[in-house]
Amino acid sequence: MGKLRHIAYRVNDPEAVAEFFVNGLGMTYVQQRSVAIDLTDGTINITLLPSTEGHHGIDHIGFTVEREDAAQEQLLEAGATQLTKLDLGNVNYEVKFQGPEGIVVDLGHWPGASPLKEA
Repeated sequence: MGKLRHIAYRVNDPEAVAEFFVNGLGMTYVQQRSVAIDLTDGTINITLLPSTEGHHGIDHIGFTVEREDAAQEQLLEAGATQLTKLDLGNVNYEVKFQGPEGIVVDLGHWPGASPLKEA
């Protein structure tokens, strides 16, 4: 079973929103990657991305799974389309899939996100 570990938000001012999450909610600043800012609560990574034309709010969500190959196959069998793969090493890795109504989900690992607990 996958566990939610990543939420990507499109915002007008990533620095101001990061400051709000850190100061108002106690999140921890992890890093800035170009225009993206990574935060964590110790379990989930929140990535703040600049808004794009007509796109503001949640951009996509990501899940860490026990067996990525099986999870990818399950998503494809459920009707998803594989989109892109981002591989920045074992700290930041994701494969994007598009599901019904254009919803985008990732399978992967993100800075500050908690790994799955071992059985």
